[in-house]
Amino acid sequence: MARKSKSVHSESRNHPFCVGQKEYVMMTEDSFDIGSFNLALQDIRSVDPDSLLPLSIGVGWPHRLSDWLFLLENGRGLVALDTIGRVCASAMWFIQDDDYATIGMMITPPRLQARGTARHMMEHVIREIGPRAIGLNATRAAYRLYLNFGFTPERKVYQHQGIAVPSPSMPQPLNATGEIRDITPDDMAEIHRLDSTAYHADRRAILTHLITVSDGAVLTDKNRIRGYALCRKFGRGRVIGPIIAQNEADAIALTRWYIRKHPGEFLRVDTRHQNGTFRDVLSACGLQFYDTVTTMSLKRPVTTDNDFIDDNGPNIFGLASQTLG
Repeated sequence: MARKSKSVHSESRNHPFCVGQKEYVMMTEDSFDIGSFNLALQDIRSVDPDSLLPLSIGVGWPHRLSDWLFLLENGRGLVALDTIGRVCASAMWFIQDDDYATIGMMITPPRLQARGTARHMMEHVIREIGPRAIGLNATRAAYRLYLNFGFTPERKVYQHQGIAVPSPSMPQPLNATGEIRDITPDDMAEIHRLDSTAYHADRRAILTHLITVSDGAVLTDKNRIRGYALCRKFGRGRVIGPIIAQNEADAIALTRWYIRKHPGEFLRVDTRHQNGTFRDVLSACGLQFYDTVTTMSLKRPVTTDNDFIDDNGPNIFGLASQTLG
């Protein structure tokens, strides 16, 4: 069945197009001027996904074509096209549940951002999201733009990445109780419950899709699931996330499960935990601190102080991605 998106302009024209086996309706807006540039907004799924790769490469992001395809399957978005049809900028949003959405893949070259392209696209994105609360992770380049739209900065996200080494010199890990095993279909209801409690939204649809493209594990104690983690191919290697755990000890145990599985491979973890043994273990195992972004919110907070109290779980120790949270 065709899935229709809302129009981004009262004078939009509808055109059918496909992504995979799904048919959509493309919404095309009349062109607009940004200084001396003439651009048009169009549904992101109407363009060849290969045309999106230069955008992420241009800003130094590691996304592969398969990473873009995953986002296109799970979100919506806009691209800005120039007069000869070249993709110049992008913005995406992801409906997590009826009350919450995230924004990501906001990519605008500096020369166009300075002329208001990003602001123009954000106006459309926020209008399409509607009354939902919004969360995002802001790069330094986009931070001021989001402030101007009323977003509130909350916490830093610390990106750790590198070649995984199960180092014997790593800090003595905290002792986690229980055992770790692969996810089974019978675990799904409890995983969704833990995730929605930690995430403060029911992202069931996107999480279910994430699990299908990931290696998943749960930490159990007396047949009770205390936490879970996923690991999937992304960018230069693999990303470990989400990591949902009751405390640091459990989060370390779940993360080391994958470090032991993928020694010598490039791994990445994005975490909002500023201090503690968890980040020390990441660094000792070759996943060095690389960069930060800032979690920001509109209409309600993304995080709470209780999210960072040990044994007050389930908590998010590792993000699914900076785009999805």
